Amino acid sequence: MKKITLCIIALLQSFSITAKEPTQPDPAQLMLMGVFHFANPQADTVKTKQINVMTPENQSYLEALAKRISDFKPTVVLLEYNKKYQKQTQQEYTQYLQGQFTLKSNEIYQLGFRVAKHAGLSHVHLYDEQEIHWQSKPLFEYMAQHDANTQKRFGAFIAQLTQEMEHNQMTKSLKELLLISNSTEWDNLNKSLYFKTNHVGAGKGFEGADAAASWWHRNFRMYANIQQYAQPGERVLVIGGQGHTSIFKDFLKLDTARQAVDVTEYLK
Repeated sequence: MKKITLCIIALLQSFSITAKEPTQPDPAQLMLMGVFHFANPQADTVKTKQINVMTPENQSYLEALAKRISDFKPTVVLLEYNKKYQKQTQQEYTQYLQGQFTLKSNEIYQLGFRVAKHAGLSHVHLYDEQEIHWQSKPLFEYMAQHDANTQKRFGAFIAQLTQEMEHNQMTKSLKELLLISNSTEWDNLNKSLYFKTNHVGAGKGFEGADAAASWWHRNFRMYANIQQYAQPGERVLVIGGQGHTSIFKDFLKLDTARQAVDVTEYLK
């Protein structure tokens, strides 16, 4: 009886050693790439003249950059474009893979399509959210009627920022501009814009705080769309305007289910 008991114990111990826990997939790897809008629609608060990304030199850089970023081995490429155009964008990407689509100047084509192709992906995906926008009208109306000093200071800040951005666009290389679009300094400068008017209407209508909150509201929705794709085991490249990616970086620091991958090493 003793021998039988020992055999059973030995068998159970052997089973416990070989029966390992199921391997858990790695957390999603998320690479956020901030850009200025290559085909500038002049829709942002700061409107600038800018570099031509379609010159032979810049086209060569973008092609080489796309190849480098594909070394990240993304399994998903997410583009800042309205999700309602997913079908149309996918059709264009399929045509591009077949050599039947000429890339337009927008970054979703110049970077997104190129990287996805080099990564061997059959699909691209969109993540923009257009139902919520920066609700700035009440803010500007309140400043015009009740807070001329803040309105003047904010206008001067925008003018100075516009001048500096235009100077960069006219004097720096595309590589330098993309490094700026992913720098901590300019990320913080971008976000600071909303804090310069956050106090407007405090204790009354909170026009400044509500305007700022509406911008973060939109970005929370966009990040939710990103999270939908950035599931365990995925390697996700997100391309978007710096006004968004600067905020996404803050979200990602707090998102324990996902890990950040720095894009700047690929830009150099």
